[in-house]
Amino acid sequence: MTQWGSKNLADQGYSAIEILRHFYGDSIYINVADEISGIPSSWPGADLTIGSAGSKVRQMQAQLNRISQAYPAIPAVSADGIYGQQTADAVKKFQSIFGLPQTGVVDYPTWYKISEIYVGVSRIAELM
Repeated sequence: MTQWGSKNLADQGYSAIEILRHFYGDSIYINVADEISGIPSSWPGADLTIGSAGSKVRQMQAQLNRISQAYPAIPAVSADGIYGQQTADAVKKFQSIFGLPQTGVVDYPTWYKISEIYVGVSRIAELM
């Protein structure tokens, strides 16, 4: 869209939606969501660490378990939704394999790296 002047509009302070509307009119519809549903799932909004519990922990554990089938150095954990020492150890091993700081905490970068690798090993990307 550079040839149509979109960069120039951005330099003038137009937002992405304003640029699209400039070219396509007000009838363009952009669907937005606060949270992504499905796989990969949105960041839970806070680090997951020992003592964390719930559906986001369970999802991350299940994804790690699937990843561990392709990367057997990552130990499988119980996908029970409770973040204990075994989960922290599996996360540390995952982090070491994929070049992340080895904290055992699922922070923002670790969450999305787990999601990225999960999509790759589970072949979800080929289904979309």
